[in-house]
Amino acid sequence: MTTERYNPRTAEPKWQKAWAEAKLFETQTDAAGEKYYVLEMFPYPSGRIHMGHVRNYALGDVVARYKRAKGFNVLHPMGWDAFGMPAENAAMQNKVHPAKWTYENIDTMRKQLKSMGLSLDWSREFATCDVDYYHRQQMLFLDLLAKGLAYRKKSKVNWDPVDMTVLANEQVIDGKGWRSGAEVESRELTQWFFKITDFAEDLSTALDRLPEWPEKVRLMQKNWIGKSEGLMLRWALAKDTAPAGIDDVTVFTTRPDTLYGASFIAVAPDHPLAAKAAESNPALAAFIAETRKTGTTAAAIETAEKKGVATGIEAVHPLDESWRVPVYVANFVLMEYGTGAVFGCPAHDQRDLDFARKYGLPVRPVVLPPHEDPVAFSVADKAYVDDGVIYNSAFLDGKTPDEAFEAVAERLEATQLFGAPQASRKVNYRLRDWGISRQRYWGCPIPVLHCESCGVVPEKRENLPIVLPEDIDFDKPGNPLDRHPTWRKATCPQCGGDASRETDTMDTFVDSSWYFARFTAPRADEPTDPQAANAWLPVDQYIGGIEHAILHLLYSRFFVRAMRECGHLDLDEPFKGLFTQGMVVHETYRDRREWVPPVDVRFSETEGKRVATRISTNAPIEIGGIEKMSKSKKNVVDPDDIIASYGADTARWFVLSDSPPDRDVIWSEAGVEGAHRFVQRLWRLFVDAAPKLPAAGARATPGSDDLSLNIRKAVHRTVAGVSDDIERLAFNKAIARVHELVNQLSASFGRMEAGNGGATAAAREALSMLARIVAPMMPHLAEALWEVLGEPGLAASAPWPQIDRSLLVDDQVTLPIQINGKKRGDLTVPADAGKADIEQAVLALDFVREALAGQAPKRLVVVPGRIVNVVV
Repeated sequence: MTTERYNPRTAEPKWQKAWAEAKLFETQTDAAGEKYYVLEMFPYPSGRIHMGHVRNYALGDVVARYKRAKGFNVLHPMGWDAFGMPAENAAMQNKVHPAKWTYENIDTMRKQLKSMGLSLDWSREFATCDVDYYHRQQMLFLDLLAKGLAYRKKSKVNWDPVDMTVLANEQVIDGKGWRSGAEVESRELTQWFFKITDFAEDLSTALDRLPEWPEKVRLMQKNWIGKSEGLMLRWALAKDTAPAGIDDVTVFTTRPDTLYGASFIAVAPDHPLAAKAAESNPALAAFIAETRKTGTTAAAIETAEKKGVATGIEAVHPLDESWRVPVYVANFVLMEYGTGAVFGCPAHDQRDLDFARKYGLPVRPVVLPPHEDPVAFSVADKAYVDDGVIYNSAFLDGKTPDEAFEAVAERLEATQLFGAPQASRKVNYRLRDWGISRQRYWGCPIPVLHCESCGVVPEKRENLPIVLPEDIDFDKPGNPLDRHPTWRKATCPQCGGDASRETDTMDTFVDSSWYFARFTAPRADEPTDPQAANAWLPVDQYIGGIEHAILHLLYSRFFVRAMRECGHLDLDEPFKGLFTQGMVVHETYRDRREWVPPVDVRFSETEGKRVATRISTNAPIEIGGIEKMSKSKKNVVDPDDIIASYGADTARWFVLSDSPPDRDVIWSEAGVEGAHRFVQRLWRLFVDAAPKLPAAGARATPGSDDLSLNIRKAVHRTVAGVSDDIERLAFNKAIARVHELVNQLSASFGRMEAGNGGATAAAREALSMLARIVAPMMPHLAEALWEVLGEPGLAASAPWPQIDRSLLVDDQVTLPIQINGKKRGDLTVPADAGKADIEQAVLALDFVREALAGQAPKRLVVVPGRIVNVVV
């Protein structure tokens, strides 16, 4: 009789309904069990999920289901990162309100995610554009403002002239806006900031206390924070060149040991010294104006051509009053970093060297590489940036750079310049305060008012929320809030007079910097319920893309510190464990005119070569490289199509099994079909075996015969291995073990004889355990297998199998036997056999005796438990 095939189209909706009706995944804070909070970075509701979403949420779901089976009280929520420019762009293009576009997308994507069978607590769902959510975010803003952690100042910003908004540094790609593609300009605007720099030292040092984060992510964050120890060093300006009212210029340097290699000072275009010098220098004024047309990002500055204009001002060398260096205004120096002024040592800094060569400035080496001749050594086109010994440097000669640093610091700290020490030690950070102002409609309104009498005034807490107006238009570029006829009008909460609302809204990074805390009590009147937040946080396992390794994680780390200051929680770090998964990639296909989607491609083989043809036109197409799935190259696979054709479990199994989860997974039709075949094979194994097994709940004892023991050993060892693999997020290894177990069980079941009650009892135990260990990865199939076995309840609520440790111990081992390095056979010996016993057994083997032909072996190498090599 042929076994009926497993049909995911009917099975998967059935079990999803059963889970929902049982409210199986709705979490109670006070439920039994140790807490475990697993969270995947929540998605932006762009319209439809993609295979990257499938992989990301499948990874987290395996952890959530596994931990739940292990007896933990698991929190696994879902929400939507819903504010931002794409909704405004859609509003302009499609004449639809951003809210309508956003919520329709959420509805679509929620349905898609539910079709994946994810064990999510949907009762805690929210979107960051919900008034309920951004109401509490406005509360947080007021709290940060009261604590001095939010403030307003003028600042240079990246301005997108098409989207007409400020862009964060990471939103500027190659000098262009990340969405509009327009050349970014530098402007000075009054902006709102969060004082993240107050926590710079803690944010840096605390990274060492996050052992469950990838090392590369911790390094990226440390580099972004950019802690550096150096000197604040004052250079006197030569009196005959100094502009009126300015006597000196201060630089921050981490390399005072190279002072004798100084050949210029460079100041930022918006440095006060530059502005003063430009008053009488039209060429310099024009240069300063030109620099405002470039972005303010470090990448933009590093990649731009290094340019400068001499001011005519000269600075006196701190260690030699007879030595003067010219002062330039340069495009590679920013006021936001250090003091907005640097001294250039061209021989030992590549940027300084490029600048010096361009403007014919001296290049004086002062650090001698090991084994180099001090007379002959010179620097050509590449600066020497490694370690060495100081030379050409008067009293510093012969010292190491560290020793020279100390010597310079001690001398200049004791030297007075204009009534103050010429130098002081300083710890500096690359990290800047977080500018959160965005000139757009679809974001959280900043809850402050502007009053002619009182100035900038925070809105009263009881007047919150400040709700976005619904009657807006996008007929013109820019922020619709600026031109709304009534929304801006308000009453000053201090004097009662007329006031206007702030029209800037918050950077969407704010929305995603505390959502994990809101999930712990999503309906609380305050931003958090501190008791619930402290009970659940930190997130035990956070999962998301490496592209968020710096800012999202850094801002979230800042927010828990700021929220702690405001009494909303008592927490050091938001995420205990962090995992960054790889992408889903796919081949690309192209005909002469355009990219071709995979669904329109047919493959064949001609003369041993793989050939592709376009189905719709029957024209040959070119098979390109494997790249990240993207709409532009059409190498995307629609999860709905895969789920409709093969089922969600097949998609989950494939994205989990194909490669280690931190690496890219290459999507292939053959791989998906292989996963689907395994689904059917597992189904057949259970359906064929079930009629021969003892009834569920029967007191059937597994036998002690060889067949029963082999079955039990195989499954208990697999459970032990899979448990360890899931704990380490090595899902592909766990799946490989399941494949191996199914092979072993298929062979063993084929040898079972009627009436062997011990073996059938062992088989029931094995299949019950197997259904439970595949449940985190293929939850719908596991429920169907559980039902086939007649087990009570749902597999999703069944406990993780208990392991009999005695079955994990081998009483025998099989050793491969080599003769002159080539394997000739095997030998099974007791696991505790000694070397002499093994040697004796090996020499008694027929194929070994034949090879020796009566002679003693030249060598007999025994590696206990591993291998034996006989050298003839």
